[in-house]
Amino acid sequence: MNGNVQVVVVGGGYGGVTAANRLARRDGVSVTLVNPRPEFVERIRLHQLATGSDDAVESFGEVLGGNVRLVVDTATRIDAAERRVSLAGGDTLSYDYLVYAVGSGAADPGVPGAAEFAHWVSDLEGAERLRSVLDAAPASASVTVVGAGPTGLETAAEVAETGRKVTLVCGNVLGPSLHARVRRPVARRLARLGVTVLEGPGAQVTEVTGEGVRLDDGREVVGAVTIWTAGFRVPDLAAHSGLRTDSAGRLLTDTTLTSLDDERIVAAGDAGAMPDHPFRMSCQAAVQMGPAAADTILRRIAGKTPASVRMFFAGQCLSLGRREGVTQFSYPNDKVNAIGISGRTGAGVKEIACRFTLGKLVSGARKAGPRTAHGDDTDRLETPRPEHRTTPSDTGRAA
Repeated sequence: MNGNVQVVVVGGGYGGVTAANRLARRDGVSVTLVNPRPEFVERIRLHQLATGSDDAVESFGEVLGGNVRLVVDTATRIDAAERRVSLAGGDTLSYDYLVYAVGSGAADPGVPGAAEFAHWVSDLEGAERLRSVLDAAPASASVTVVGAGPTGLETAAEVAETGRKVTLVCGNVLGPSLHARVRRPVARRLARLGVTVLEGPGAQVTEVTGEGVRLDDGREVVGAVTIWTAGFRVPDLAAHSGLRTDSAGRLLTDTTLTSLDDERIVAAGDAGAMPDHPFRMSCQAAVQMGPAAADTILRRIAGKTPASVRMFFAGQCLSLGRREGVTQFSYPNDKVNAIGISGRTGAGVKEIACRFTLGKLVSGARKAGPRTAHGDDTDRLETPRPEHRTTPSDTGRAA
């Protein structure tokens, strides 16, 4: 392709930022990143935002290369035939290639009362609202956490460590993504924090009320605050744009992350799906898919055949409050094994993983052009957000 190549990246999470920075390093490629917020969200720290131990945001000036144009707006439709993206603010962006990196959020559980009475911690706004609710609730007010995946475990421990009474409703099993041997230190840590764990038959939530939740065996769990962490969904942008998606709404791609409908559209992160090569929706996957998506585009620009993406997983790191954590190791194909690290060492590993991930983004930004104050030169800005502050803790910016 001759002349300047225009690439639009839709979504400024881990996948979108890493893709944008990789693309912006290439001469002759102009990159525009569209994101609904003027800050980068450290999603792996949102449970900390809920309790005030971290603000979970970084300036795009830190993580996004100065050669990347930042547009603060929301994409509403992709016109693949015309190669245009429509924005909620009324503008359109033309592209030669597009990176689809819209991420994921909280799923609608379809449980009566959940939308009205439950709170979420899967996005910045949800975590901020939850923090306000917890701050306003009396110290004696009990909290119910629904879902015992990584987000549920981290949230339950984080809230319990503040001294609140917490009940964790697991559904079938505590930590279903963990090896049975690694679940044991998780259970011990939760017990020391005073968390009541409900699991097994009958521990499915059938209704959320203003006073707590009801389970399918008839039990009622009383709680002033209910936090729902079970399940994720992706935005319907791909389906709304007439692109093929899977049953969860993720853009269907081949093994080069290219849309099955259009070779000019490449996915990165939670909102893409390779049907024959499934991967876990996670930050760990997104930071690999972002550069891979960029390489697919760069190879096509150079007239070369893109290579299939190769995913490598090392495990899962969970913080269980500020002082302890668990690291679950896995085989490269993401199948967990019986090896784990717990206690303070586990918390340290989680903190290292968080800082390393952010450090990689900052490093990628430096390679993608001189640092700029993106907040000063964006094309449009939302209503100014409240100032975010990090609360000191015994481990600084803790895991």
